[in-house]
Amino acid sequence: MRHPEKVYSREQLLNRIWHNDLEVEYRTVDSYIRRLRRNLAPFQCEHYIQTVRGSGYRFSSYLRDKQ
Repeated sequence: MRHPEKVYSREQLLNRIWHNDLEVEYRTVDSYIRRLRRNLAPFQCEHYIQTVRGSGYRFSSYLRDKQ
């Protein structure tokens, strides 16, 4: 990754991935993040995609303690 740990807002992700498509809703990003985490779960990698409350999402390469 070029920018690990960088936080991306929903708006940034929408603009970057869907290129201002008027048909895409704001919460679409949340749905795709949820799907991505679900698909990563069998590999125990879902924790790499982190929600940053009030800001957006980031890809974290750091392992965190499982509680």
